[in-house]
Amino acid sequence: MSRLTLEFVVPRHDPWRKLEGEDGPISHPKPAKHLLLTLAQWHAVRDTWPSDLPVGVRFPHDHDIEELAADLPRLALVELQFPKWTDGRAYSQAHLLRARHRFAGEIRAHGDVVADMMPMLARTGFSSVVLRADQSREIAERALNLFAGVGHYQGDVREPQPHFVRAA
Repeated sequence: MSRLTLEFVVPRHDPWRKLEGEDGPISHPKPAKHLLLTLAQWHAVRDTWPSDLPVGVRFPHDHDIEELAADLPRLALVELQFPKWTDGRAYSQAHLLRARHRFAGEIRAHGDVVADMMPMLARTGFSSVVLRADQSREIAERALNLFAGVGHYQGDVREPQPHFVRAA
C-alpha cells in the first residue's frame, strides 16, 4: 500500500496571502501573485484577472462547488473550510473537485483541522492542510499513515475501486 501524503502549511511561511483590511476583506483587490481571495473577491475581479498570475479562492463550506467549476482552469489553489472538525462538507467538495472536475491544483484544508482528519483529507483529494494551532504536526503525520500497511476497503480519489474489485 502506498503512503498518503499531505503538505503541512506553516502560515508564517506560506507564500499565499489574504487581502484584508480593518473592515474585513478588501472588496476589489488589485492583481498580484499568490493572492488567496474570498469567493466574493474573486467574483469581483475574475473577468479582469491576468491569466499568468497564480490565484487562489477561499471557498465556503456551505456553497455548492459547482459555482466554481467554470473558474477551475484559472485557479492554482482552492482552500476549503472546516468551521468545525465535525462538519464534513469540505470532504465532499474536495472529492468533487478531484473526481468530477479533474482539478489538478492545490486543495487546502483550513479551519478546525485536527490530526484525526488526515487520512480522510488525503483520501478525498486534499493536497495541503493548515492544522489548528493546538495540533501537533508529528501526530498528524502519524495519523496520516495509520493504515499505510493495511489499506482501505473503500475506494477514494486516488484508487476509486473498492478493495474487493482490486483483489479480483
